[in-house]
Amino acid sequence: AIHAASVCDVEGTEGMVRLVIHYHGLPITPSTAAVRAVDAGHAFVSFAHPDQLNVAVECCQSFAIDNGAFSAWRAGRPVADWAAFYEWAAQCKRIPSCDWAVIPDVIDGSEADNDALLSEWPLPKWFGAPVWHLHESMARLERLANAWPRVCIGSSGEYATIGTPHWWAQMSRAMRVVCNDDGQPLVKLHGLRMLNPEVFSRFPFASADSTNIARNIGIDQTWRGNYMPPTKEMRAQVMRSRIESHNAPPRWSFSVPDTLIEQGTLL
Repeated sequence: AIHAASVCDVEGTEGMVRLVIHYHGLPITPSTAAVRAVDAGHAFVSFAHPDQLNVAVECCQSFAIDNGAFSAWRAGRPVADWAAFYEWAAQCKRIPSCDWAVIPDVIDGSEADNDALLSEWPLPKWFGAPVWHLHESMARLERLANAWPRVCIGSSGEYATIGTPHWWAQMSRAMRVVCNDDGQPLVKLHGLRMLNPEVFSRFPFASADSTNIARNIGIDQTWRGNYMPPTKEMRAQVMRSRIESHNAPPRWSFSVPDTLIEQGTLL
């Protein structure tokens, strides 16, 4: 038999099979740049900004949908009634390329708050993924991993800033809960806002997402030099290529970096 990695190995990825799904967050403007970012790839469509759902449906291999809780929380308008999201998610579930949805959660809420939302999830368990927030207990993480086929990991509370030593330490503790003694994940893991290669390349994620492309293609001062792409479409393609050239490992290495890693360092 041929070992799977033998046909997938590239320089710097010996022994790794390309498993991770890179979800690029929509919307990306203009829509022509959005197409460059996700064409024949994967998109993350938020209920807070559903206007480019058609791009995901028409262009992507697959896409997932986010409940929009983080956007609402940052805007100071946390969602109280999720009925509209449930209806939208049910409609998306009928689209063949829509794989799963992030179950509603309360950012910086209590474990009881978030467990209550899990109990009211009206769609099949295979389609929903609960969020474990880094400020929550490891006991809840273990419980979610035992009950659901996929778990999202979200940065929150004192661990809201991705890439700090404090954040890495908590992620390390989490990996010890959801990985076996060989570092293999016991459940599919999704890294919310973790589609930075310096982050997702260190954890055995099944997938990760970010709005890195959407946030950076329009910032002209970050695209300097004689060979920098002049259009948003070209910038989207460059950033996508840089992100997707990296993979997540099949096992956790039981180690974390000892330096601060900042998001948005792909340019």
